[in-house]
Amino acid sequence: MLQISRNVQLDPAEVELSAIRAQGSGGQNVNKVSSAIHLRFDIRASSLPDFYKERLLALSDSRISNDGILVLKAQNYRTQEQNREDALNRLVEIIQNAGKTQKARRATKPTRASQKRRVESKKKAGAKKSLRGKVDY
Repeated sequence: MLQISRNVQLDPAEVELSAIRAQGSGGQNVNKVSSAIHLRFDIRASSLPDFYKERLLALSDSRISNDGILVLKAQNYRTQEQNREDALNRLVEIIQNAGKTQKARRATKPTRASQKRRVESKKKAGAKKSLRGKVDY
């Protein structure tokens, strides 16, 4: 079982893993061995709570298709086992990050002193630029 949070677990049977050939340089070995992992996870058909599903589907992530399928490709390591572990860890991380709620931002006013400093610096910059004109003889 993949542990998402204290009381949310994901069954590995819901994740479709397939071995593919890795891209990039690597000599003869990369052409013969299927060491990269292609992970497909159907968000809508999963056993995740609705809260996680809604948050995942609302993400503007290019790895999530319009059908609600999350596709990850893991090819950082040389062995298939390490890439499989990496893909599953990345899946758990994406789900966990989707579950986090950001603290609401409170709008604040700049202080009068900071406004004054800002205007003074703008005046100085303007004065400096006005001296850059052509020199009259």
